[in-house]
Amino acid sequence: MHDDRLLVEGRLARALGQHIRPAQYPARAPLRLEVWHVPGAEGTRPASEALSAAYEPFAVGDAWGPPWSTSWFRLSGEVPAEWAGRRVEAVLDPGFTDDGPGFQAEGLVHDAVGVPLKGIHPRNRYVPVAAPARGGEQVRLLLEAAANPTVLRDFRPTDLGDIRTAPRRPLYRFAAADLAVLDETVWQLILDIEVLSELMHELPVDRQRRHGILRALENMLDALDLHDVGGTAAAARAELEDVLHRPAAASAHRVSATGHAHIDSAWLWPLRETVRKATRTFANVTQLAMEYPELVFACSQAQQYAWVRDHQPHIWSRVKEAVRKGNWAPVGSMWVESDANMPGGEALARQLVHGKRFFLDELGVETEEVWLPDSFGYTGAFPQLARLAGAKWFLTQKLSWNQTDRMPHHTFWWEGIDGTRIFTHFPPVDTYNSQLHGGELAHAERNFAERGRATRSLVPFGWGDGGGGPTREMLERARRLRSLRERSGGPLQHLPGRTARRRRPSRTAPTSAWPGPARRSSFGMGEFAAVQLGVVGVEGGKWVKIRVPSMPSHQKVWCGIRSVWFQDSFG
Repeated sequence: MHDDRLLVEGRLARALGQHIRPAQYPARAPLRLEVWHVPGAEGTRPASEALSAAYEPFAVGDAWGPPWSTSWFRLSGEVPAEWAGRRVEAVLDPGFTDDGPGFQAEGLVHDAVGVPLKGIHPRNRYVPVAAPARGGEQVRLLLEAAANPTVLRDFRPTDLGDIRTAPRRPLYRFAAADLAVLDETVWQLILDIEVLSELMHELPVDRQRRHGILRALENMLDALDLHDVGGTAAAARAELEDVLHRPAAASAHRVSATGHAHIDSAWLWPLRETVRKATRTFANVTQLAMEYPELVFACSQAQQYAWVRDHQPHIWSRVKEAVRKGNWAPVGSMWVESDANMPGGEALARQLVHGKRFFLDELGVETEEVWLPDSFGYTGAFPQLARLAGAKWFLTQKLSWNQTDRMPHHTFWWEGIDGTRIFTHFPPVDTYNSQLHGGELAHAERNFAERGRATRSLVPFGWGDGGGGPTREMLERARRLRSLRERSGGPLQHLPGRTARRRRPSRTAPTSAWPGPARRSSFGMGEFAAVQLGVVGVEGGKWVKIRVPSMPSHQKVWCGIRSVWFQDSFG
């Protein structure tokens, strides 16, 4: 039998890259640009000040942004009359590089009166304008752009890491600022192709389903006129409809997907940039939830909530509304995702006390978990501390980075040094920044240590460290993957809002236990040892609940100190 599999796959790759992706935005109109460079090497200014600042002419292609500086851009334009009835967006590129989101230029877009709309980054460059447009709408936007340098280069020293040594020449050139028509049918076709192609490449070459997907993609290409992608995209999508809804086996591993955006409170940027990273991410997620009501976003670290509350009241009100509707699930119970080896017992207790108090007082949520995906190891006293604080389950991810010891379980009871147990999940997808790609989900299934005893795992998806969290493309992938489940129990589902922080599989409860400390070993230059910390506040050899004074000054001091207990602060 003639095997033309590679020929068809090559044809698909060429068509997607050369013809289909470029047709996503079939019409563009440039926006006018003006700029105000904030004075001072590390200057930041609120939108209220930027509204009244003196702007100067600026053009696409011009340089901007010495390291760690801020520039405000004023963008203006008009939706062409002939775009009436179409979906119109502003598409912005202040000079993004190939580096990942959160590790280069970042921006927060505001409307004409300074209300924040959403963040932009290399994988999320659009700002909604009208859907559908009437034609003739005036567009006025403000972009707060942070010229953050790429500091992490194979852990080599760099002058860019400190404002006192960083060169003052601009880092970026503004690449694009356009109004654009989004062809939604073409965009949906791109996502159909991506999901099916990724699934196809994860299947063995001798599987019938792989070849069925291949032929459906070939039929799609035959139905598509590469010289009129927009006009034939609907017919091309119709060729994929059947294969997109062929269900997985009823016994297939299922993943519960929750939006996520782990943001290091202290790492490769100044603390004031962490505040802005949280702001951009919270703005993105609340905007996305308006379009995708099924989204559930799990978000920890009370300190970052407090920063947004204090600096961005508009975004804070959107967060509270998203919590009320179930799109936003406060998780973690701690003030920050702290280191769990070096702080003493009382310090960890205060992390839990103040974190839980904030979520309950500010958002009316009694958190029921400890959420530490990125911490490097955990004292064996943690199960008892967590249970005394009212937590019912524990999540981590960083142990998947181990270079020597391998954790033998993914869903298990973690047993502390006093015998206290807490339900623990260690997502087998091995990332807390999933993009819901086929390879990631296939890895989660292959890697799951509890196969045969359990059939479900968690997948946190979204860009972290200022990358803005989930994107609409991730949500669209989730919808396609979820459609498989709805036919007959396929691979993916979203967690309902209220159960995103409470779900404990009852019919597949873990039978395995892990005693004592949990650690991530052989990292970097050495090993982070799991230390069984000394006990503070003991009666009869066991921890007791610690009463924390409620004096405002006392709390402020402790909150400020706890903010630097983030795990990467000790690197």
